[in-house]
Amino acid sequence: MAGTKEIRDHIASIQETQKITNAMYLIASTKLRKTRRDLEKTRNYFNALQGEIKRIFRYVGDDVESPFFYPPDNPGPLEGTYGCLVITADKGLAGSYNQNVIREARRLLERHPDTKFYVVGEYGRHFFRRHDLPIDLDFRYSAQDPTLNRARKISSDLLDAYLSGELKEIYVAYTDMENSLVSSARLTRRLPFHRGDLTVPAREKPVTEPFDFIPSVAAALNNVMHSYITGFVYGALVDSFCSEQNARMTAMDAANRNAEKLLGELSLQYNRVRQAAITQEITEISAGAVAQRRKHGKEA
Repeated sequence: MAGTKEIRDHIASIQETQKITNAMYLIASTKLRKTRRDLEKTRNYFNALQGEIKRIFRYVGDDVESPFFYPPDNPGPLEGTYGCLVITADKGLAGSYNQNVIREARRLLERHPDTKFYVVGEYGRHFFRRHDLPIDLDFRYSAQDPTLNRARKISSDLLDAYLSGELKEIYVAYTDMENSLVSSARLTRRLPFHRGDLTVPAREKPVTEPFDFIPSVAAALNNVMHSYITGFVYGALVDSFCSEQNARMTAMDAANRNAEKLLGELSLQYNRVRQAAITQEITEISAGAVAQRRKHGKEA
């Protein structure tokens, strides 16, 4: 059985670790609130942009030539190299957050072996290099504090590879934070779109107001699609960052509860060991006193 000194040292070690987990919990909660506010400021714009794309299709129909949509005679999937943007964290200590996203990316690789990964976050890059998975080594972006400017750069890299023909389809593996309790890893195809995704629903009336497209419908649509892809990438970065902070808060809260439980058990064990030591000392003193009385009685 451990002595009182070993138990005190163990208690002190747990208390120091608990200070770190408490600090990480508070930092994660602060980052979560700030990032969600930033997302709300821009989400309405990109939702409206998606609505405008639908309005274009409601006006001109689905007979539009655009590299952002599957050809009418080939509704997909296409042959060739796929690209997948994988959004992970820069570090661990966030439960299964990183592994869930990586699992979705590997499912795509199993389905289509000719896939090239563009990884955001140091955790994902280390994992993909360690397992010899195909990644773009020049694509190096941090997962911390996502900004719209960073989303533009990422979407520009992906669109350049797509429009040049290097990539035939583009997927995004990220974590969607539906609310403070539910987060789920998702794999979604962003390019090309199915034409039916943006056609007129049967319950809606077609647009009859005249539109002027300069220089053409295809040019206007292609310009809008760049902004739409940037908006989706930014939303995926922010949703993933929020999910990371939420997962880290959950992990740190669980660590704090386990620490409290362990401290309670160690305190009980410490009191028992200390009481046993006191009882032993009293027993030894009593036995010594009895021995001394017997000794003096014999001498008398």
